[in-house]
Amino acid sequence: MTAPENLLYTKEHEWVRVEGDIAVVGITEYAQGELGDVVFVELPQVGAVLTQNDPFGTIEAVKAVSDLFAPLSGTVTETNTQLTDAPETVNKDPYGSGWMVKVRIANPGEMAALMKADAYKAMIG
Repeated sequence: MTAPENLLYTKEHEWVRVEGDIAVVGITEYAQGELGDVVFVELPQVGAVLTQNDPFGTIEAVKAVSDLFAPLSGTVTETNTQLTDAPETVNKDPYGSGWMVKVRIANPGEMAALMKADAYKAMIG
């Protein structure tokens, strides 16, 4: 199971790539593997305000529906509209073209609550 070193992680299996004051968010390879074939992703509208650890959308797979949790507080600046027509992109490329939302970070201090790759790998065993 991969967990790229340049990302931060949540215990709910979201990843964050920080690009200046923007956080790119998706779910981990482990999470998509546990879910199975992703068939639908519901994401917030651009402009939505997210609160750290609160649900911001849902992901539906053949065997389960799960909430997506905000790793950081902030305002959604972009959603991955490709996932509307091709939700399976999350399975094929979870750390690349399967990203879900971009968020303008409201409180950079919240990043301290996220895990580095080594801690995430230890958590998932």
